[in-house]
Amino acid sequence: MHLLLFDDPAIRPYLLPLTFTRPVAALRCGILTIAEKWQHRLGAASVGYLTQPYLQAKFPAGNVAGPALVVNGAVCPDDLLARQVLALTPGQGLYCDDLLVAAHLADASQVAELIQDGLREQREVAEPVVVIDQPWQLFLRNGVEIRRDFALLTAGRTSQPVGDAHTIVYAPENIFIEPGVKIRAAILNAEDGPIYLGKNVQVQEGAILKGPLAVCEGAVLNASVRLRGDNTIGPFCKVGGEIGNSILMGYSNKGHDGYLGNSVVGEWCNLGADTNTSNLKNNYAPVKVWSHATHRFVDTGQTFCGLLMGDHSKCGINTMFNTGTVVGVGANIFGAGFPRQFIPSFSWGGPAGFETFKLNKVTEVTERVMSRRGLAYDALEQEIMEEVFKQTEGDRVWEKAVS
Repeated sequence: MHLLLFDDPAIRPYLLPLTFTRPVAALRCGILTIAEKWQHRLGAASVGYLTQPYLQAKFPAGNVAGPALVVNGAVCPDDLLARQVLALTPGQGLYCDDLLVAAHLADASQVAELIQDGLREQREVAEPVVVIDQPWQLFLRNGVEIRRDFALLTAGRTSQPVGDAHTIVYAPENIFIEPGVKIRAAILNAEDGPIYLGKNVQVQEGAILKGPLAVCEGAVLNASVRLRGDNTIGPFCKVGGEIGNSILMGYSNKGHDGYLGNSVVGEWCNLGADTNTSNLKNNYAPVKVWSHATHRFVDTGQTFCGLLMGDHSKCGINTMFNTGTVVGVGANIFGAGFPRQFIPSFSWGGPAGFETFKLNKVTEVTERVMSRRGLAYDALEQEIMEEVFKQTEGDRVWEKAVS
């Protein structure tokens, strides 16, 4: 049966800037994206997204003319919840209090009415569900999701061997290595949680890996990198330095020394050499971060919160990010000192001030960056960036001052 994952309109705005460029269900937490978690657990042959119109071409809905399971893209599944969803019959909806979790529709074209009005036949979940409705919940939840995804992906399978006499391994039963992985003189410690190394991952000399850890397909762990636990290194990322309790979504680089902690970094980002994030205030007070949904700083309730960075943003060498800094899409940050704690999308500058990173210049950089990985910055990507540029115009306050 076709699986449709929808963006809950009451949740998506609170996950910006990460959801400017992807549906909610395309967010990565653990080894897998939320969509991939549902597809594995439900055994769905196909997955579609119901998202913002400007994202729909890149993330298509697929066939919406027939029956489908419709699932809230912000909900992370477990075995019990998956069984409840599979047990739904046509016309039934599954709710957690007032939150629509899933529904079985005989005609998926009725999904808009479902989201707005709900279903007459409603069932309640057996246990409260896990909902990702704030960006920092991604790293807070990451260790648990790595464990769940590890069990899901490795059940009944045999790991490849480490294959290197100079690599030290602790708790090898908690380590799973996919084909094509290359490890040289590293330390893998899975005593406190599993370590998953995806296809064709490279682990270079002196790397220290502590679980829970997910290293996805094609990622490179540079020499002497220190991964302190609860980390996800997304597909084709390159990382170095010290990282703790953070997620890099994919195709992003933190290749050199510097600390990244309690952070979420989107796709196609680059952190310059010796970039450091503060994840703890000097007075140990709860961290506040900028909310795109409310247009103000909000209290996370968390003592530890570092950097939240949207896709295609970059920073120069020795950049210092203050606690709870939010960076939008397509920003370019450089200069000495701490930049502001909210850096709008398409910003160019740093502590000395910002101007607008013009869209044609962003395009030039993005084309170069993606071509280095053999991928094209095509019309779909360009249209998304153009729409995000329009939507974030009001955040670039210096434009108002000039006008």
